[in-house]
Amino acid sequence: MPRLVAESSPGDNAAPLTVSELSQQLKRTVEGAFSFVRLRGEISGYKRAASGHAYLALKDDGALIDGVIWKGSFAAIAFAPQDGLEVIATGRLTTYPGRSKYQIVIERLELAGEGALMALFERLKAKLAGEGLFDPARKKPLPYLPRVIGVVTSPTGAVIRDILHRLADRFPSHVLLWPVLVQGEGAAQQVARAIAGFDALVGDGPVPRPDLLIVARGGGSIEDLWAFNEEVVVRAIAACRIPVISAVGHETDTSLSDFAADRRAPTPTAAAEMAVPVRAELIAAVDGLGVRSERCARRYVARGRERLELVARLLPRRDALLGAQRQRLDDAGARLDRALDARLTRAAAQVERAATLLRPQLLTRQLAAARAHLERTERLLEAVNPDALLQRGYVRVSAKDGGVVTSAGAARTAQTLTLHFADGTVDARVERGAAKAYVKPTPEQPSLL
Repeated sequence: MPRLVAESSPGDNAAPLTVSELSQQLKRTVEGAFSFVRLRGEISGYKRAASGHAYLALKDDGALIDGVIWKGSFAAIAFAPQDGLEVIATGRLTTYPGRSKYQIVIERLELAGEGALMALFERLKAKLAGEGLFDPARKKPLPYLPRVIGVVTSPTGAVIRDILHRLADRFPSHVLLWPVLVQGEGAAQQVARAIAGFDALVGDGPVPRPDLLIVARGGGSIEDLWAFNEEVVVRAIAACRIPVISAVGHETDTSLSDFAADRRAPTPTAAAEMAVPVRAELIAAVDGLGVRSERCARRYVARGRERLELVARLLPRRDALLGAQRQRLDDAGARLDRALDARLTRAAAQVERAATLLRPQLLTRQLAAARAHLERTERLLEAVNPDALLQRGYVRVSAKDGGVVTSAGAARTAQTLTLHFADGTVDARVERGAAKAYVKPTPEQPSLL
């Protein structure tokens, strides 16, 4: 019969489990049985949390399993996970009791073969092309003869030796090497920092700023060259203000760096050939231009001489050209001679008239007349001289400012007077009174008027 309350039956050793107890047993069972697994599947629902952990799902045609990549394991992944990529995940299974789910804790994530790697390549290429990083309009022209060339590559490989050797053969140049890893963990970051470092140099700094950059690596598999497909490298090349030649791999190898660079070289050696011209050919070309310039100059002079001779033949003869002018000159000369003779004749007559006026008798009469006129003028001046009256007892009175005093009222106004006698002057002062004014003379000559 059904029971309302659970009761333990005699001999029953199956005690009921709690949900947490069952979840823990399942967790131990799953983790013990699947402590190491490798799963192949397609990434779906990928997202990166702010904590640094990543969450995703792996699926195939018939099933799906959740997965998690802890922050510490994510740094070891060599590519950026994306939805749709087929990968192989290595890790362990565990359960999440809070949701009754099992999931894989991924410790290593790899692309499932070169097909998946090429799919990632094409996706990243389409993304960056959509941003315009590969547009031909962004390409910068290479300098014809760079003074300094910067090279970003491994310092120990054959690539740098091939570049230096080819530059020495064609046109010896100043080369700056920025050593980097060209594959493996951290290679992409080193290459990007090297490109940005060269671009940050200043022209007048202790390290010369390159006029051209070569980013180079030898051949290898697509996995070996993958550092030059990383987004950080492609963006560094696209942002570089210095022209960049990408020389990654052999002729058949293609990387995203080739699309972002200003010029792609099939090999590092070919990059060196693109960077500089052949010095001997350049010298020969300059010499040839010099010869052509000299030849052109001579031809120009010869043609000028020919044109001058042709023009000279068309000019009239000198006698015919200057005949009229010579005749006019002769006529002018004759008129000048006649004019000079006439002028001399007139001048002689003038001199003769002047000599007549300067005869002694005429001069004597003129001097006598002038003397008589002078004597009359002197007598007239003597007659009108006011000081002449002083000899006959008259006195001339002047004020302090020198003006002549002619009335009593003017004398009272002036107060201080000067009396001018024939033999000198006397200073006086006017005193105002009821009937008359008294003049007090100076002490040198006392008198009373």
